[in-house]
Amino acid sequence: MAGFTRMIVRLARNPEAGFPDGDPRYGYVIVAPLQADGHLDAAAWQAHKADCTVRRFSPDPDDTADGWLTHQGGKWRVRYDEESEGPDDAFDHLGDHRLFVGDYVTITSRGQALVYQVSTEDDA
Repeated sequence: MAGFTRMIVRLARNPEAGFPDGDPRYGYVIVAPLQADGHLDAAAWQAHKADCTVRRFSPDPDDTADGWLTHQGGKWRVRYDEESEGPDDAFDHLGDHRLFVGDYVTITSRGQALVYQVSTEDDA
């Protein structure tokens, strides 16, 4: 998939949610097109929606899920393919954030907004 980037975002420090040091066992693997400035490329996503995938990972195998990156009304979400995987997760303001290693994004899952950090593939 030329022009696509595989990004790993891992749970960052979220002291108020019980993760004072973060937890790299929780996160998402996102495959999507990025612009040179690190922002998602909405036009390329539009042309290749089926190739833009997301995998949620967790130490609990029942909490892992596979889905697709979706964009509607200016908002980016993860659409899961099975009802048992839970409701869609929202990538808060993802269109405004860069996705370079070290950058942060907020993801709302099951009503809880948590901060994640883009990490390297080497520690995946």
